[in-house]
Amino acid sequence: FSVAMGFQTQPVLIDARGHLLGRLAAIVAKTLLRGQRVVVVRCEMINISGSFYRNKLKYLDFMRKRCNTNPNRGPYHLRAPSKILWRVIRGMLPHKTNRGKEALYLFRSFEGIPAPYDKQKRMVIPSALKIQRMKPTRKYCTLGRLSHEVGWKYQSVIATLEEKRKVRSQKFYLKKRRQQKIDRTARTVLTKDGRAAKFQKVIESYGYH
Repeated sequence: FSVAMGFQTQPVLIDARGHLLGRLAAIVAKTLLRGQRVVVVRCEMINISGSFYRNKLKYLDFMRKRCNTNPNRGPYHLRAPSKILWRVIRGMLPHKTNRGKEALYLFRSFEGIPAPYDKQKRMVIPSALKIQRMKPTRKYCTLGRLSHEVGWKYQSVIATLEEKRKVRSQKFYLKKRRQQKIDRTARTVLTKDGRAAKFQKVIESYGYH
């Protein structure tokens, strides 16, 4: 969807695969400030511009930053891809004001696609896609790999769950295609035979075509 999207009561579900981290976060942050709920799935597939080595050095530098007297006071170095995205978005919101806090409450992010989002239609943001915004020769890395290297322990678990989800999704899709083919065949046969003509007249009398 575009940057200036309309408001809806249901949360906007975004599939983060292939999106650039900063561009995705910026659009989500502006959307949250309008009062729109947003859910982002497959955070481990988010892309970051720049080589993996460079981004890892930057994150390790961030992990060295801590309170000297009491590290429990922060900053907290979140490792999970969904939490890294959450922190980036928090940095784009006035999260210390009530308006910013309320906006941040409207946001949720996940690794993989957990239920019930696996059965809902997912969207992408064209203006934040790597394939649209970066030259093919430029280096980039995935957030999942970066998280894994700095201490995230669930990369293999999420990969296994995603494989199972894709098998279920493929099975559902093939079943849906078979049903559509049967419906098309039945519609063609009934139209040719003329058996559907009287029912079609009744349908059209109610304003449907």
